[in-house]
Amino acid sequence: MAKRFYKSVSTRHSEGRYNVLLDERVLKTPGKMAFSLPTEALAKTVAEEWDAQREKIEPSKMPLTRLLNVALEQTPSRRPDLLDEARRYTSTDLLCYRAPEPRILRERQSEEWDKWLAWAKSRGVDLVSTQSLIAIVQPESAYETISDYVESLEDIRLTLFMHFTAIFGSVILAMAVIEKALSAEDAFDLSRLDVHYQNELWGEDEEAAHIAKDLRDETRRLGSILELL
Repeated sequence: MAKRFYKSVSTRHSEGRYNVLLDERVLKTPGKMAFSLPTEALAKTVAEEWDAQREKIEPSKMPLTRLLNVALEQTPSRRPDLLDEARRYTSTDLLCYRAPEPRILRERQSEEWDKWLAWAKSRGVDLVSTQSLIAIVQPESAYETISDYVESLEDIRLTLFMHFTAIFGSVILAMAVIEKALSAEDAFDLSRLDVHYQNELWGEDEEAAHIAKDLRDETRRLGSILELL
């Protein structure tokens, strides 16, 4: 970890965008691009991450900075790849793969997940569920709708959507969060329904619980980006 090399952190409006300043010098991405953001609220929240660093800079405690680095530097040139990735996740969406047994888990999945498949269907993403572990081919209309949705997202929301898709294992839960139909924390909990059931049966591993708590907290913080845009 690098030592903290700056004393003050601030923000500045410039040409319709907002920069984060470290000792009056514009923060840049790892690739030396200006860290330029669309809203003052988002810039100030990133500035708070940098100001919260003490003697050493800990990137693990700066989730907004990390994600926005990707959004600014990588996403613009990777949009076709991200579109393909989203289509692949559509085939393996967590909400579509149900446990044949035990009955309690199967019923819990239906109770918690069916409503979000219905929500997705109302938006043109009509997915088929299965109790098989083999990946199924979804209706072509679902892939087309997901493709159109991905293409409609500007770079920051697209980066956030793909990140949440990977965390949740579900394009549907990620879409629900981006559309503010579901909080990031609730989506995280829904994605871990099977884990929660296993913990009820066998108890929770302390280390795994700590990792899950940190990941849930990071997911919550990243979800706040949607309110700051």
